[in-house]
Amino acid sequence: MRNTSVSGTGITSLGDTQPALRYLTGVDWGLLVSALLLAAVGLATVHSASSELPVDYLPRQALWLGLGLAALLVASSIDYHTLLDHSSLLYLCGLAGLVLVFFVGHEAGGAQSRLGFGGFSIQPSEFAKLATAIALSRYLGELKQPYLDLRNIAIALAIVSLPVAAVAAEPDLGSAAMFLPMVAGMLLVAGIKWRTLVGAGVVALLLAAGVWSFGMQSYQRQRVITFLSPDSDPLGAGYQVRQSKIAVGSGGLVGQGYMQGTQSQLRFLPARHTDFIFAVLAEEWGFLGVMTVIALYALFLYCAARVALRARNRAGILLVSGLVSLMAFHIVYNTAMVVGLVPITGIPLPFLSYGGSFTLMCFLATGMILGVDLRRYVNR
Repeated sequence: MRNTSVSGTGITSLGDTQPALRYLTGVDWGLLVSALLLAAVGLATVHSASSELPVDYLPRQALWLGLGLAALLVASSIDYHTLLDHSSLLYLCGLAGLVLVFFVGHEAGGAQSRLGFGGFSIQPSEFAKLATAIALSRYLGELKQPYLDLRNIAIALAIVSLPVAAVAAEPDLGSAAMFLPMVAGMLLVAGIKWRTLVGAGVVALLLAAGVWSFGMQSYQRQRVITFLSPDSDPLGAGYQVRQSKIAVGSGGLVGQGYMQGTQSQLRFLPARHTDFIFAVLAEEWGFLGVMTVIALYALFLYCAARVALRARNRAGILLVSGLVSLMAFHIVYNTAMVVGLVPITGIPLPFLSYGGSFTLMCFLATGMILGVDLRRYVNR
């Protein structure tokens, strides 16, 4: 049998098939299969949600899923140490993309946040999240003390504040807010004392008051007011959440059937193929369908957390922790939003919502998590 060797990018071979088998056995199949099943559910639901629209988004989403799978394979094949070594360059590229939208970007959903290429467009903020996670992992991973001091925390917050400020200026406060659970998860894993957490909570309250007074547009404040009192404007700002709750409630135990939902098919439910796709799922497949999807999300997050626990070094643990925190908050916030538990904002649901940039980001994040896991036996 021919010899094999192990390198930083995986297991290499002089010609036999044994390394490929080792590579496959090293994959966390729970993580990969749950992501693929969620993507399949999302593809079917996007087709149902957009069937009554002028454009059926099924072919586009299928294309994005294909590109996402390719991105997953590429991301998992790259040694995450290489990403960490080039973290500064990736971070600067992410910031450059955010700045570029102010000059050549176009508006979507009230925010100038997209760059157009032919018939497609990308949202640089989604890729800036990944670049920021890599930069934070590099910085925090090099620290050796068990607890972060105020200087360490300030530097970490400074790293994340630049992309947050750029995205908030678009203005896209929903996407900007998604950086916060990512950095919070990484800081907690890196080590923070309780008194520091209390101080951070006080600062967060003061910042929230400042954002409410000076950083939010009038329509954004109206969303919060509508959340607190949805019946105050049932045909205006409160329309979305009311229709979403009707769709979720009408699903019952087993749902109304695929492409048979009244709220979605009769066009009562806005943004049904993007932010409110979970309401379409609940209406068509009911409580049992919802619990199946939630179980898949739980499996995905559990497997990702397991990868973090068995990562070989501090930087790998932090990188996976940041990506898991990001994905988990997207899942929790979106599902809570469709039933009126949190204010409505443009936060899509991983693997289910239509959207090219967000779909690619989810698959890239999954590939990076798998990449960390595949190299847990590699010495460096």
